[in-house]
Amino acid sequence: MNSLQVSKALNNNVIIANHPAHGEVVIIGKGIGFNRKTGEAIPLESVEKMFILTSRQEQEQYKQLVPQIDEQLIEIIGEIINYISEKTQSALNEHIHIALTDHLAFAIKRADQDLSFHNPFLYETKELYPLEYELAEYAIHLIQKKLGIDLGEDEIGFVALHINSAMTNRHISEVRGHAQLIAELIEMIEEELHITVQRQSLDYSRLLTHLRFAIERIRRGEQVEEVKKLERMMSDEYPVLFELAGKLTRLMETRLNKPVYRAEISYLTMHLHRVAREGIN
Repeated sequence: MNSLQVSKALNNNVIIANHPAHGEVVIIGKGIGFNRKTGEAIPLESVEKMFILTSRQEQEQYKQLVPQIDEQLIEIIGEIINYISEKTQSALNEHIHIALTDHLAFAIKRADQDLSFHNPFLYETKELYPLEYELAEYAIHLIQKKLGIDLGEDEIGFVALHINSAMTNRHISEVRGHAQLIAELIEMIEEELHITVQRQSLDYSRLLTHLRFAIERIRRGEQVEEVKKLERMMSDEYPVLFELAGKLTRLMETRLNKPVYRAEISYLTMHLHRVAREGIN
């Protein structure tokens, strides 16, 4: 059997069908449901560029979501996810169909009501996830082009996190939590050192990258090489920064609920010195 059998067309862009390998599935694609009849066979090659939800949980969630969403938006999101897949050449977690659809539908509803959400870690998101941010820009611009709704730059940041979640197979709450944690760490640095970190500087970009990978190392339990000589030098030459680095790593430890290896403090101190050298004596 090399075909799908239509069980039900939910609208022009979504059908429920029986798949030869996966059983009942939800298929999403432009025009896939147009004039489809129950029991109709659809050759598998004709749904090559369609999205197939194989997880029963994802299917049920999507079925509940579809009646609440404008058909044109479903079609646009299909274009967006196609674009992301092509640009990243990666298999996206299928939950993106539910998460991104639900998020964008709610964002459009807020825009219609002239309500906006401030994104407190927009700049950090842009620096940490440049590819995802670029893809999110495409998504927001496509919505503006096709629906005439400008969701704004803050929304680009939120969508970028959804894209990263789908690319890395991590729940959006975890991705968002890491971006928020980094924003908190930067705020602590500014408060403790009484400086304003220059967001456009190369040193700030390096610090963000270091924090991102430090969080990833902590999350995975990876140990960085401990160099006693470096630790002595950092603690002796930059005691204020070394102490602050210790506070920052303790915050990461608390938020991530994972132990942090002591060597992280020394490497973080080096980055703090770069961003703070103009702000402290």
